Amino acid sequence: QVQLVESGGGLVQPGGSLRLSCAASGNIFSMYSMGWYRQAPGKQRELVADIMRSDTINYADSVKGRFTITRDNAKNTVYLQMNSLEPEDTAVYYCNADRGPYLPGRRNYWGQGTQVTVSS
Repeated sequence: QVQLVESGGGLVQPGGSLRLSCAASGNIFSMYSMGWYRQAPGKQRELVADIMRSDTINYADSVKGRFTITRDNAKNTVYLQMNSLEPEDTAVYYCNADRGPYLPGRRNYWGQGTQVTVSS
């Protein structure tokens, strides 16, 4: 069982920055990947960024050059640094832990979500 707790969301003006944190109860280094997803009102949940066990990182095209995902294995925490925020970034942001396709049992775990609102 993996528990994920996000923090760091809030209200920010366009062009501002926020850093989201995701604290995991388990060893994140063993995870197939750790990632951030977001869901805006009326839209499907989408991948924002993820970091694989191999340290390969993927970003959604819409956030490339603005967002940075990092991982602190010693603290079992994943971060999402968000710069140059735009109103279109407004959404609930969810942390994800993916155990991968080869282990038995539940594959994905989710945090409760943290609201990010970009508005003047």
